[in-house]
Amino acid sequence: MIHLSSLPPLSLYVHIPWCVRKCPYCDFNSHEARGEMPQQAYADALIRDLEQALPLVWGRRVQTIFFGGGTPSLLSETVLDDILCRVRALLPLAYGAEITLEANPGTAEAGKFKAFRAAGVNRLSLGIQSFNDAHLQALGRIHAAAEAKRAVEMALATFDNVNLDLMYALPQQSLEQALADLRTAISYAPQHISAYHLTIEPNTAFHHRPPPLPDDDASAAMQEAIEAELDSAGYGHYETSAFAAVGKQCRHNLNYWQFGDYLGIGAGAHSKLSFADRILRQARLKHPAAYLKGVENAGHIDSERTLTRHDLEFEFMMNALRLTGGFPVTLFQERTGLPISNVDAALVEAANKGLIERDHLHIAPTAHGQRFLNELLQLFLPDSRLV
Repeated sequence: MIHLSSLPPLSLYVHIPWCVRKCPYCDFNSHEARGEMPQQAYADALIRDLEQALPLVWGRRVQTIFFGGGTPSLLSETVLDDILCRVRALLPLAYGAEITLEANPGTAEAGKFKAFRAAGVNRLSLGIQSFNDAHLQALGRIHAAAEAKRAVEMALATFDNVNLDLMYALPQQSLEQALADLRTAISYAPQHISAYHLTIEPNTAFHHRPPPLPDDDASAAMQEAIEAELDSAGYGHYETSAFAAVGKQCRHNLNYWQFGDYLGIGAGAHSKLSFADRILRQARLKHPAAYLKGVENAGHIDSERTLTRHDLEFEFMMNALRLTGGFPVTLFQERTGLPISNVDAALVEAANKGLIERDHLHIAPTAHGQRFLNELLQLFLPDSRLV
């Protein structure tokens, strides 16, 4: 049994499962849109999903909203506006709530961006990945470098807060090419840049047919050079792959990493919801057709479980130790309802290995711990320590 003296901030995640084409590296719940998407039917299902979830979050104010996918920018302006209007009618939003929408440069239109902004979206996240045509082709992206640049220009002309997603350690990519991508992104002065190492995930096309990738030493050199370049350009490195101008950190993702709460609606969406005496995880049905059918009779929840003590200890650390600045010691008990002494043995071992720095007020990964995050997190797995 845990005891939470107060509930953490609450975010809303809205999953849009369709994309134009499934990328070979993608392991997200995304499905190629074949024929016309049932946009309005799906919007109606999202709202029914939200209505059925209201008793779990009753009276709580939503701090951020994030439309992820898939490719949320495939939504029509009318449907997105309808979703946001009905969300506002059901949930109280915090003043100045951050509302993010992910967009693919291949679906970018100036008029559509302006309509999204008018509907209430105030942060756009563009999946650029690369400005190199050969690498975009290798990644299976539907846009070319010229389209990516036009999309960035349109986004920055419309939104005050724009993130550019980049990937590195791409098939046959050199250090110079990785830095060329980064420098092109920096030249536009976006408020936020995410730089992800390409990883080969199970159940992806790349897993079945692995492309030729840079070796570990080359990848590590790219990571170090990218971090140094972004630091020189004034972007603060606040999470493993996230870099932001002053005051422009992604509030939605920060809530995840600080073990806040989130209600996920849509096909395959996940939720983490806190109560005074327990923390609950839910997952929705993944396939859009099954989700649409299931939500009609409240049969759209695929799994639901209460987190155990060991779940809470590991999941908190798995999120909070991604933050380069770490976390205050008091946050552990605030968000898990457990004393920090529960994980003291693992913390001592992590400090002895040079993976974290700690005192009675604060815990943070060292530069070494950031590099070897998986090694650090393994120390908090239940079977890694005496309990």
